[in-house]
Amino acid sequence: MRTDDWHLTQDLDDFLARAGSFLRSQPALHTVPLAVTEALRTRGRHVYGDGAPEFGVLERDGAVRASFFRTPPHWLNLTALTPEEAGTLAARLAALGQRLPGVNADRDTAAAFTEAWRRHTGATATLRQRQRLYRLGTLTVPDPAPPGVPRTAVEADRALLVRWHAEFSAAIGMGTLRDAEEWVDSRIEQGAITFWEDPDGTPVAMAGRTPLIAGQIRVAPVYTPSHLRGRGYAGAATAEISRTALASGAQEVLLFTDLANSTSNGLYQRIGYRPVADFEVYDFA
Repeated sequence: MRTDDWHLTQDLDDFLARAGSFLRSQPALHTVPLAVTEALRTRGRHVYGDGAPEFGVLERDGAVRASFFRTPPHWLNLTALTPEEAGTLAARLAALGQRLPGVNADRDTAAAFTEAWRRHTGATATLRQRQRLYRLGTLTVPDPAPPGVPRTAVEADRALLVRWHAEFSAAIGMGTLRDAEEWVDSRIEQGAITFWEDPDGTPVAMAGRTPLIAGQIRVAPVYTPSHLRGRGYAGAATAEISRTALASGAQEVLLFTDLANSTSNGLYQRIGYRPVADFEVYDFA
């Protein structure tokens, strides 16, 4: 395979014109690039940082085979590649002098690209996180539910949500990928954050969701402050926001988990989520 089969661009419209149909052809596996490019399109090209977003499309015989995006300073995000395709992309980016902080992709693609990047650059790699993508089957609402009721977050909740977003980012160890205040403002505007409130009206957990794109919605993030965990609040909030996602027309409701967290993986499966694919995130040094 020639390295020039990869079309590289910083033009979002050009990328979507080339890769949009490809991404929508498998919306579950492509949920992250679909959500990120939608945020770039609707919220501005610097929503994830000051660096110019970068995109790539692998085209062979008039058809799109794969794509990538990166929103500097964050990781390279790849759709599925063969080892050969991963190798040619690594060679192309290395030849351009790219300094990548890491890669995020399905397990096999991430491993193949990481090995190729090591060969071409001498970089060392550390596995940061193993993730599992789940798809909702039949929603099973927790019964009995914990005390309290669900509520959609509003502007008056902004300060609490900003704090919880920061706490969530610290808890998962992935850093802040998007400005907390901008993220909160967009989700409040979309009515896309659900609280679980205790009987006194105090929020005790939250679950957010991405916009409806290509028939799919992804639940993210789900957060309960550490001192309130183990009481069923996260499960109740997740079930409720999953219900509203289905009610809004989603054909697929998705979420990612950290495979190191057996509690959350068990929780989501009890609600009705079923495994789709495993992903890995590597850091390069």
